[in-house]
Amino acid sequence: MTNPGTKLRVEDKLYQNRYLVDSGRPHIKVRPHKQPSANLLALTRVCPAKCYELNDKGQVEITADGCMECGTCRILCETSGEIEWNYPRGGFGVLFKFG
Repeated sequence: MTNPGTKLRVEDKLYQNRYLVDSGRPHIKVRPHKQPSANLLALTRVCPAKCYELNDKGQVEITADGCMECGTCRILCETSGEIEWNYPRGGFGVLFKFG
């Protein structure tokens, strides 16, 4: 139980989840791009698990470990073809502690 005066951060709640990594088989891939679109750049800010980031070359990369499979990236970028998204294989991916 938390103290009413203490604020619980999203990161603290995300820490409760577990993730079983499927090594070498990420369920999301960012397709090669010369310059990221506005939507692809937005993923670096709106992904709740912070899976997307800009590399030193100005391209968006993903680390799918810890992905919550919420679908935000699918809504923003799948129809444009900038990402390739599949469900993780059975037994892999996010394991929610509280449902």
